[in-house]
Amino acid sequence: MAEFQDYVQLFFVWLVSTILVRAIFTRNQNKGHRPPSPPALPIIGHLHLISKLPYKSFHNLSTRYGPIMQLFLGSVPCIVVSNPEIAKEFLKTHETCFSNRFRSAAVHYLSYGSKGFVFAPYGSYWKFMKKICISELLGGRTLDKLLPLRQQETLRFLRLLQKKGEAGEAVDVGGELLILTNSIISRMTMNQTCSENDNDVEDIRKMVMDAAELAGKFNVSDFVWLCKNFDLQGMKKRLKEIHDRFDTMMERVIEEHERERKKRKEEGEGAEFKDLLEILLEIKEDENTEIVFTGENIKAFILEMFMAGTDTSSITTEWALAELINNPHVMEKARQEIDSVTGKSRLIQESDLINLPYMRAVVKETLRIHPTSPFIVRESSESCNVCGYEIPSKCLLFVNLWSMGRDPNLWKDPLEFRPQRFINEENQFDVRGQNFQLMPFGTGRRVCPGASLALQVVPTTLAAMIQCFEWKVDGTVNMEEKPAMTLPRAYPLICVPVPRFNFFSSV
Repeated sequence: MAEFQDYVQLFFVWLVSTILVRAIFTRNQNKGHRPPSPPALPIIGHLHLISKLPYKSFHNLSTRYGPIMQLFLGSVPCIVVSNPEIAKEFLKTHETCFSNRFRSAAVHYLSYGSKGFVFAPYGSYWKFMKKICISELLGGRTLDKLLPLRQQETLRFLRLLQKKGEAGEAVDVGGELLILTNSIISRMTMNQTCSENDNDVEDIRKMVMDAAELAGKFNVSDFVWLCKNFDLQGMKKRLKEIHDRFDTMMERVIEEHERERKKRKEEGEGAEFKDLLEILLEIKEDENTEIVFTGENIKAFILEMFMAGTDTSSITTEWALAELINNPHVMEKARQEIDSVTGKSRLIQESDLINLPYMRAVVKETLRIHPTSPFIVRESSESCNVCGYEIPSKCLLFVNLWSMGRDPNLWKDPLEFRPQRFINEENQFDVRGQNFQLMPFGTGRRVCPGASLALQVVPTTLAAMIQCFEWKVDGTVNMEEKPAMTLPRAYPLICVPVPRFNFFSSV
């Protein structure tokens, strides 16, 4: 027995020695061709330096190692960038090498093996799905057609706030915003609203929140090859629960759609409005389509629409309101601008946004400090040389938007909420990816296709909320964040919406 233990000890000494020698050899071999990097540990690399909020850890490390640095998350090489000019080199000059998204095990599982659109590898399938997304669902003409739908859901939301406010009841602002955006996405994608059934409301809301949380977690099994087949953080059970709940819901919805489509065909009628699911079902049945399309592709795409379109818009609106509450002078200035456009006779509309530069600046300032996602994450498809550094294939690129939004070299008084910075002519930033200093929706071919929808829904909803209500809270609003794929608040924003006036009850 003692002899066996000696052999085991010798084996581990040999293993650790081999890893150390290999690490030293590799470091010396690549010296001068890699970005600066903190000292790494065997096997885990720099994982010991990463907290539950990775973007903060990366930010702190960048203050010491510079705006471009290399980390090893386990055995996975990563480049972290926190400077717009360097980001431009990766995301524009060398875009062809960085057109793939990183797919964690959680994302891969939830999206039926990456069979959706958002996390699909760059290629013919992804191009085909993007064309559908832009032309059929999120293009300008389609968004115009869906304006009455958005107005209906916004009115439902405001009436609920009015009722709560008149009763002096506090509301979970983020929760209600999530239901609002969820209802809009549900009607756009499946011609259904989650507000029709209280059980559906809570189920979809919890499903989206849980999926975003798990998808955004740093899973050790994704990075440490020794742990690849182990569920050290207990994520698999929760992922399966979410996946099964969504799959059951989608099977029911698809069955209802197919039954309705069959009925219309028999009666010789056409659909009044083709939702996204209807379009996807038609593609699935088309034998001449250029892409093989399955039921799993449909379900994965719909799930990604929920996650990308629901969570992000509601969180941005919630952060914006929290900042306005903590900065009452900004709130008052925004409210005066709205009243000057609408008077006190009608509710603000999407068409009014062109006349609300300060409100648009409020949204931009919110996206600067609280970007919809703290990172742009890409994966290199081949080896390349960027900024004089050799970047290997399968290297992860993290562009730290959270850090860039707080950089005093880029922004004056970066921690202050000052929408006025976007009013001046020289600061008329485009947030759709043309300006690398502020790109909350990404950039290039992988830019978020829902940017136009978000830039209509978020400022209009926020404007209506501050036009119609005073927001009563106890003290100052806490501004801590919690881990997720997006950037949610650590604590719910609980407020009493005190009505200013009520001119939408009969609209």
